[in-house]
Amino acid sequence: MAVLPDTEPSTKKYISLEELKKHNKRDDLWISIHGKIYNVTNWAQHHPGGDLPLLNLAGQDVTDAFLAYHPITTSKYLQKFFNGYYLSDYTVSEVSKDYRKLLSQFSSIGLFEKKGHGVFFTLLFMVMLFCASVYGVLCNENPFVHLACGGLMGLFWIQSGWIGHDSGHYQIMVTKGLTRFAQILSGNCLAGISIAWWKWNHNAHHIACNSLDFDPDLQHMPFFVVSNKFFNSITSYFYERKLNFDGFTRFLVSYQHWTFYPVMCFARLNLFAQSFILLFSKRNVPNRVQELFGLLVFWIWYPLLVSYLPNWSERVLFVIASFSVTGIQHVQFCLNHFSSSVYLGPPTSSEWVQKQTNGSLDVKCSPWMDWFHGGLQFQVEHHLFPRLPRNHLRTISPFVKELCKKHNVPYHSVSFWKANVLTIQTLRNAALLARNLANPIPKNLVWEAVNTHG
Repeated sequence: MAVLPDTEPSTKKYISLEELKKHNKRDDLWISIHGKIYNVTNWAQHHPGGDLPLLNLAGQDVTDAFLAYHPITTSKYLQKFFNGYYLSDYTVSEVSKDYRKLLSQFSSIGLFEKKGHGVFFTLLFMVMLFCASVYGVLCNENPFVHLACGGLMGLFWIQSGWIGHDSGHYQIMVTKGLTRFAQILSGNCLAGISIAWWKWNHNAHHIACNSLDFDPDLQHMPFFVVSNKFFNSITSYFYERKLNFDGFTRFLVSYQHWTFYPVMCFARLNLFAQSFILLFSKRNVPNRVQELFGLLVFWIWYPLLVSYLPNWSERVLFVIASFSVTGIQHVQFCLNHFSSSVYLGPPTSSEWVQKQTNGSLDVKCSPWMDWFHGGLQFQVEHHLFPRLPRNHLRTISPFVKELCKKHNVPYHSVSFWKANVLTIQTLRNAALLARNLANPIPKNLVWEAVNTHG
């Protein structure tokens, strides 16, 4: 007997969105793309972007997120996960329709493939910074030159961070193999930060942008909190542990608007630690040995370079200078999200555009300063189109503004100075709330004097 094709309505099997939501566990993970249901339970552990993006969006229609992160050629691999069901109540919002049109237009004119020469110039700039820093340490005896060389090393790390960031989103070199080489070289070997950790962390951040319990980029206890909701000791679904708001945390948070910049000067230490924690964990880490070898290279050459300085005072100042300059980049990461809207709970793919724009902040700058911000100045555009090479972000910015205006979606863009002010205000507001909880922090006369005016 002839079998009707699955395009015939009479042969299709349907489930509702409410039924789909029940399949949201690690051992029962279904998603919908364009209304077709896919069982990705066994695929999650092999997903190149890690299992967290799939787990965080499990039981939902993830069409917008899927299109944002995957080229159209990826669709041909979906059929093997199709379980025979369709969404009976599949709908597309007006903002999603226009967002998908923009994606299609940008793809049709090749913006996702045209990367320009930005990577080449960045790598060239990195080589210059690295060589100048090493030359100054080895071939000059002036302590002020050595201090300046520490600053140059910090600038070098910042540029390596932009390369690592871009390579985590799209293929920056002509082949995947060369891209992988650039990742390990610029991240692990030259900066001491595992690219595997970066991708694991950053993918979770993009999917759950500004979710207090799902976005790791907002989970900086005991040093910082951006919302008084952290006072309830919420559970981090990224770190899989409770973030306890104890007395020590409360004390640090109470002064966080004063300690923000000093802590950012040494935030790199946390990235070093997180890299090793992941690589020595039981998690499934692709190319673990390669990642560890890359970190080993860093922990050989950097201490060796520092050891060539003539005395301990210059060595300490060199390290402080390199870390502090790199702290500018850590501040930049915070400016884009700390003062934006936050929420509790898992991300919702049905409001993909709204969630990304609500949680992101653009920083206005002149085109000649784009190298300094590394694409983060167009954070809204980057979160909506994460695969887009950063040299096109300025080009698409007017289209994103028009999309947001048409659908009354927030689009926040301020100066670099204003972004810093908003961030400090957010931290200060949370700090003052922490001080005013029912059980006040023990005070003394010095505490009273410092905090009389907040």
